[in-house]
Amino acid sequence: MRLPVLLIALAATPALASSDEAWEQFRAEVEQACTALAPAEGETAIEINPFGSESYGAALLITTLADGGADRYVCIYDKKAKTAELTAAFEQPKDVSMPAATSGGNVVPEETTKTDTHLVKP
Repeated sequence: MRLPVLLIALAATPALASSDEAWEQFRAEVEQACTALAPAEGETAIEINPFGSESYGAALLITTLADGGADRYVCIYDKKAKTAELTAAFEQPKDVSMPAATSGGNVVPEETTKTDTHLVKP
């Protein structure tokens, strides 16, 4: 009779969180898999999301280009399969001319750079 009670008690306890060493190993795996997919040309910086989601790890890769620009990628790491995929590069910000009024009341074009980044409401 004690064994079923013990099993029920153990099943009801929450799972222990992963150790710091396990999270460090996870981040190292994500970095290694994503670095292997980085473009050969240019210099690439990588930022690993510390924990990812329940099923995936994630990293941001930014590769500098010869013309001074930079390509931005997202690397997705499958925790179960231990494989990674790299998205296509995000589009470069576009130059936009917007009319702006000077303090003297004259209208002149103002150069700005924009992306498709926008706020979302969850």
